[in-house]
Amino acid sequence: MRMGATVAVSALSLALITGCGGESDTSNDSKDTESSSSPTQAAAKALSAAELEKLLLAQGEVKGYKVTSGDDTLPKSKTEVKTDKAECDPLAWATAALAPGDTDANASNNVAEDKASTATAQPEDIADAFNINMTFVGLSSYEGDGAEKAMKAVSDGVSACSGGYGLATGGENSKVTKVASVKGSGLGDESVAFAEDVDMDGEGTATFHTEVVRKGNTIATFYTVNFAALGTGEVAEIPAAVVEAQVAKLK
Repeated sequence: MRMGATVAVSALSLALITGCGGESDTSNDSKDTESSSSPTQAAAKALSAAELEKLLLAQGEVKGYKVTSGDDTLPKSKTEVKTDKAECDPLAWATAALAPGDTDANASNNVAEDKASTATAQPEDIADAFNINMTFVGLSSYEGDGAEKAMKAVSDGVSACSGGYGLATGGENSKVTKVASVKGSGLGDESVAFAEDVDMDGEGTATFHTEVVRKGNTIATFYTVNFAALGTGEVAEIPAAVVEAQVAKLK
């Protein structure tokens, strides 16, 4: 999905936008929202990718949202997402709807606002047409305590990568200039939410939010972008309805 010079998809998760100005407004009151860990049983078995596909949100399960496969916008494997700091890998993978931990069991899709179903008037201009929150959702499953280890890797990564990191994917290079914990949903057995400031080709920065939620030995990742918000300083919040509905489907 390429939108041109002013609305181009960046490398962060094949959804972060490059080539747009707009200074970000990251709150200084950000805090870590990781909840107390509820250990999974040592004998926990990972679900297969096919089983995870069935647990993804489907069309009609969240009112006002449209669900698509995400095949055209999401990377197919971790080899397509590279950082210059190993500690930051779980963060980059989570934003790209890939498994943040060590597993091959992964599934993903896109959940976007369906304004066509609720609109009372035609969009006034192109910018209004792109004023839609799109959330990239990823599910991954792990053997034993693999899910807990993955959550720790994400939490540790938020701290280790607070000063930023370099990212390359899809032939694009990006620079994350800052990573900070933010308030998340608090759902599941534990959750971690963070904000990343991304350099927009020297024309300011934009801020993007990601949340990672564990329920048992399954992890759900959520990353939201709004094309029209770029250049305005506004941050696209992860829709609570999407997170709640997806976590409710997890075993």
